[in-house]
Amino acid sequence: MHVKRGDKVVVIAGNDKGRSGEIRSVVTKKNRVIVEGVNLRWKHKKGTQEQPKGERVQEECSIHCSNVMLLDPATGKGTRKRKQAEA
Repeated sequence: MHVKRGDKVVVIAGNDKGRSGEIRSVVTKKNRVIVEGVNLRWKHKKGTQEQPKGERVQEECSIHCSNVMLLDPATGKGTRKRKQAEA
């Protein structure tokens, strides 16, 4: 996979195109990543003794790794990661 946890990335496709954030986790078997502040969905939680009415929480869902690109800190745009030639 071309990205890892902690990398700054920019989304290049989908509803959140153009947004950027840090990768929180990587699911390598499904080729998906969770980026902070991107692809937010509402999760409805059942009521408990502490929260009798239940609650509605926004959480980040995963997106496919092909829809993200590493963020170049100098230009603020996406960049490709190249493999280094071994000497």
